[in-house]
Amino acid sequence: MALSAGSKAPDFTLKTATGEIFTLSELKGQAVLVNLWATWCPPCRAEMPAIQKMYIEYKDRGFIVLAVNLTYQDDPFAVVPFAEEFNLTFPILLDETGETGKAFQIRSLPSSYFINRHGVITDVVIGGPMSEALLRTHIEKALK
Repeated sequence: MALSAGSKAPDFTLKTATGEIFTLSELKGQAVLVNLWATWCPPCRAEMPAIQKMYIEYKDRGFIVLAVNLTYQDDPFAVVPFAEEFNLTFPILLDETGETGKAFQIRSLPSSYFINRHGVITDVVIGGPMSEALLRTHIEKALK
């Protein structure tokens, strides 16, 4: 069964390219967008500027983006240049084993999960690119 709104978000611990560690359950109290993506995915590339803009707009209200790169299906050496190209300032996490992708039952890219302050998924968006308006709607709901 696919993860849907109302489901508890599966916990995960992943590292960034610089070795910083993030655990989803440790972010309770914040609204989180878990965005699963790859550098070779055109809609993933297309939505990154809007995600970055919304992150800047909402981060001071308790919103964080965890961009989970499906590194096991991607070129690990493409991730940092991708983040630099788009001036991404939110954490880019590396799913090197595919465990996180499996936990989120990922079927297509990008896949985005909006999680409220209690760790419950409020919205799921499969495919993309997401517009700023769509992101804003889902972020506002997760922040409530």
